[in-house]
This record gives sequence, structure tokens and C-alpha cells, in this order.
Amino acid sequence: MNAPARLDTTPHFEDFPFRLSDNVRFGDLDPNQHVNNAVYATYFETGRVTLMKLPEYGLTPPGLAWIMVRLDMHFRAELHWPSTIELGLGVVKLGRTSVTFEQVVFSNGTCIASATSVGVLLDEATRRPAPLTAEVIEKLRPWHKRGIEVAPPSI
Repeated sequence: MNAPARLDTTPHFEDFPFRLSDNVRFGDLDPNQHVNNAVYATYFETGRVTLMKLPEYGLTPPGLAWIMVRLDMHFRAELHWPSTIELGLGVVKLGRTSVTFEQVVFSNGTCIASATSVGVLLDEATRRPAPLTAEVIEKLRPWHKRGIEVAPPSI
């Protein structure tokens, strides 16, 4: 009996509405002369932090902060120096206090790595999770991943 064909799960960069460019640094390499696995967490962090913390996006209300509580990475290809990378991020789920993102690292049209990450909105005074505000939910709307129906959080 033949196994069923696997669906193509390779991410497509155009599905990720939030995008940044970055450079591979020589210091990102390991002794095998490719980007070290741990460096990808930094690449993914760059995408998340740029969107969530820069004031022009308005996603961090006063008195609140974002913390990452989960990062699940999938390494897909080697990446070498020198190189440029394209970082992509899309919202795929809204929880009561959390946002789930899918993220990618592309180079020369190839998906090098992908990740799912979860950020939680934190009350800075109490250090406890805080419910997503209506304003934050609305400001996340442009960043929903293409082809994904992101439902509002259930209350």
C-alpha cells in the first residue's frame, strides 16, 4: 500500500504581511560555516520585536509589555555568509491574552527556517497576563497571515 502524498507545507513569503530585511553577520556562523541554529531565534525575535514594540504600530499600550512564551522552529535549509535575509511574520491566532504568529526566514527566494511563536501581553505592574485590548486586536488586523481566518478571542 502506498502512503498518501504529503501536502506541500513550504511557506510562501507573500503570505506574510509584516516583512523586514536583514543581513547574515559573520558572527552568526558556527564552525561548519553556516548560520548556527540558535541564531534563528534572534532572527525571529527581530521580526516580532520590530512589529510589537515600535511605537508607530501602536501594539504595546502604556503599562503593558509583550513577552514570548513559546517558540517552535523548523530548520529547512542551510544559510551562509555573506547573505541577506527576508523576515516575514503573520498573525494566525488571537487568544484572550496572547497572539500566535507564524514567522519565516527567506534568502534568495528559499525558505530557510520557519517558526510558530506565541507572545503574551503582560501587565507591567502585576507581572500577570493582561487581556488583549480592542485597540490592539484592531491594530493586529493588517498583520493577519494571508489565507488564514483569525477569529477574535473568545471572552
